[in-house]
Amino acid sequence: MPMPMPKLPKLAYWQWIVLVVILSLAADWILNRPDPRAREINAAIQAKASDRLNNYPYRFRAVRVNGDTAVLTTPRNVQVPAFRFIGVIHPEINVKNPNDPAFIAAETELGLVQSEVAAIAAAQPGIKLIQWELDKSWLASHGIEVQ
Repeated sequence: MPMPMPKLPKLAYWQWIVLVVILSLAADWILNRPDPRAREINAAIQAKASDRLNNYPYRFRAVRVNGDTAVLTTPRNVQVPAFRFIGVIHPEINVKNPNDPAFIAAETELGLVQSEVAAIAAAQPGIKLIQWELDKSWLASHGIEVQ
């Protein structure tokens, strides 16, 4: 005669919530963790970054490598113009005035740090191309909706 399965203890409602949250976080980490080559690129970015890049409020990172293409995150693209991102990291800047010297300087700085990240990633062995992917989770966490 087969042995009966032991009964699992009943969990309180709050324990179920904690369990679901932990499992959700674990699943998210597994699905979104960078692959080994992306981790190498991220380590190179961290090791070779200038002070400007290290002090920049947004952390560019590699999320994956497809063949010879490194996919890097960006806080701007056609869907999210630079002025929306700059308005979040520099709320004191008038982003509605494209001729504002502070806005021009912030936009220039964004271009410089993004170019630096691309150059570091492109210099890694086996990487020939850079592809930019909008960092929707960062934007959402800073109040910028993306369709």
